[in-house]
Amino acid sequence: MTTVLAPAPAGSGLVEVPCAERNGILEMMSMRRDPFAFGDDRLNRFGQVSGLNALGVKMVIAAGARAADEILMNRDKAFANGPAWSYFIGPFFNRGIMLLDFDEHRHHRHILQQAFSPSTLKGYMQEMQPMIAERVANLPTGEVKLFSEFKSMTLDVALEVFLGLELPKDEADKINKAFIDTVRAGVAYVRKPVPGGRWWKGLRGRKVLEEFFHANIAAKRARETPDLFSVLCHVEGDEGERFTDSDVVNHMIFVLMAAHDTSTITMTQMAYRMAKSPKWQQKAREQSLELNPELGYDDLGRLTALDLVMKESLRMCTPVPAQPRMAVKDTSVQGFYVPKGTIVTVPQMTNHRDPEFFTNPDMFDPERFSPERAEDKGHRMAWMPFGGGVHKCIGLYFGQMEIKTILHHVVRNFEWSVPEGYQIPMDYSALPVPKDNLPVDLRRR
Repeated sequence: MTTVLAPAPAGSGLVEVPCAERNGILEMMSMRRDPFAFGDDRLNRFGQVSGLNALGVKMVIAAGARAADEILMNRDKAFANGPAWSYFIGPFFNRGIMLLDFDEHRHHRHILQQAFSPSTLKGYMQEMQPMIAERVANLPTGEVKLFSEFKSMTLDVALEVFLGLELPKDEADKINKAFIDTVRAGVAYVRKPVPGGRWWKGLRGRKVLEEFFHANIAAKRARETPDLFSVLCHVEGDEGERFTDSDVVNHMIFVLMAAHDTSTITMTQMAYRMAKSPKWQQKAREQSLELNPELGYDDLGRLTALDLVMKESLRMCTPVPAQPRMAVKDTSVQGFYVPKGTIVTVPQMTNHRDPEFFTNPDMFDPERFSPERAEDKGHRMAWMPFGGGVHKCIGLYFGQMEIKTILHHVVRNFEWSVPEGYQIPMDYSALPVPKDNLPVDLRRR
């Protein structure tokens, strides 16, 4: 049975958003279990715009590139990031760059952008090269769980490049666990600090991270070093304004989480696809062997096979599955009435399999991103793993640089495979991760 999210104002000419009367929690559970089947079912039942009541709020799922463009470009300033993301992750990633809006967001982003300028990125790349080479060289062989290895490696990169700190293993493990708990907390069904629950663990993880950064901030303020933590402590705006200690801590917690998790997920998907498609693994290897083991910043553009595999892997399983916004006034999306206070979600994970833009969308086909086909150019929001509009991921170039550098070393030194017929079992309950940590047969070349 179908109802509507809210009655449209008389005479507005707007269409009312259709909703299922099914319990919203059951809908959310269905979405987390299989987002692709869930998306197909709602498209068949309601079309591209539909609503549900879940987790105590009204939500609209606005599928398709055109709805994404309307919401993320936000020309009428009808949608805000902060109230939407804060509902899910606000207590854990308070005042991170993604949770700020309008003038305040513009101000913080302008200062933060200096930490991701080309010259700064080149410095980060120099810092990470020796550590990545060493970590890859020491990978175990035989049955190896690549997700776990990549997660450990990206945490090491983040600690060295973003923090400029060498931590003992027990402290690094403590930080890692705090990040995992904070990320998973945002999708908790019980949104209260019940001991042992996800929400409770997330709040505890946030406290661990705050204490860690505050304990190190004085040393970073005292001396400039080539890491993000130091850059944020010293960077200035056009009129000499600087981030407060709280600003630095908030941005560090958010950026470290974003860089750590999204890079791990992307590399895991790339490794899985290259295990299933050995010809692409070999193409990437041949290009990497033409270059020196230590990459220069300008070499990244020559890794075209890795680039195509990365883009297609990001299409098939984008690390951030959806982009929520909150309507800050009565508005509309694609002619549907959206009342103030409604959370509107752009489901880019399922948008990336839209047959209007992608041929055989369920097939792994990196060539779709080649200049000749350029399927991602059919609409500027057809492929948007890094979001869009003013909130497009500020660290996207760093992420791609890190991913290509790590996999450059992996393909040069190793071959890997999975058993015939193996399909990666995914957990979509928070960010999309493999339930089995992606076991592969890893062999040294």
